[in-house]
Amino acid sequence: MPARKPSTPNPNSRPQNDDTGALGENLVARWLEQQGWVIVHRRWHCRWGELDLVVGQPRPDSEQLSAIAFVEVKTRSAQNWDADGKLAITPQKQAKLWKAAQLFLLASPHFVDLPCRFDVALVKCEKLTGAVDLSDVDGATVAIVQGHRLTLTEYIRAAFTQD
Repeated sequence: MPARKPSTPNPNSRPQNDDTGALGENLVARWLEQQGWVIVHRRWHCRWGELDLVVGQPRPDSEQLSAIAFVEVKTRSAQNWDADGKLAITPQKQAKLWKAAQLFLLASPHFVDLPCRFDVALVKCEKLTGAVDLSDVDGATVAIVQGHRLTLTEYIRAAFTQD
């Protein structure tokens, strides 16, 4: 069998070191930390899927947490089919997130008594070409990473509840 020729990177492809979903999650995590939240876990996996971010809100008077939020991050390009990720939070997706959150809480019983909610963060991802305008880059809601401009366009608190 002949040796395979190494593939040439495609300049129009997604970032190789990290996928765009992870880039969006990093932007949202940094923004949440600036809002005072603590990152409890990233990309927590179980048989029902993945929790993108699990964050805790610290009590003002101690290091203990007063609430937990399970944050689903949707990173989309400008030309997307699902309203920038909003339409991807279907009832089936919500049910999977609920089950994953329940398993997370079973694995982390010290969080069981805290109020919990499900938030959704929508991130726009644009591939950069040519000159880049840095005037709106704040590192919190707008960042440039690996040749992409990421913008946190909407953060929806308590985006859904269990029916």
